[in-house]
Amino acid sequence: MTTTLNRPTLTRPRGRRVIAGVCGGIAERFGMRPTTVRLLFLLSCLLPGPQVLIYLALWIMMPDRGY
Repeated sequence: MTTTLNRPTLTRPRGRRVIAGVCGGIAERFGMRPTTVRLLFLLSCLLPGPQVLIYLALWIMMPDRGY
């Protein structure tokens, strides 16, 4: 017996965009608030690492939902 999880796919919604919709899409996918994901992203930018490059890659790779 297989079960299907009713999770939303990883897309960039138009209604939750601030810049590109990446944080809004991640928040929706994992059931979080978009503000929380944006805050976590901004805090992670204080640490060394490729956070901005990952954001840009997700912006390019995540499909636009279109509505």
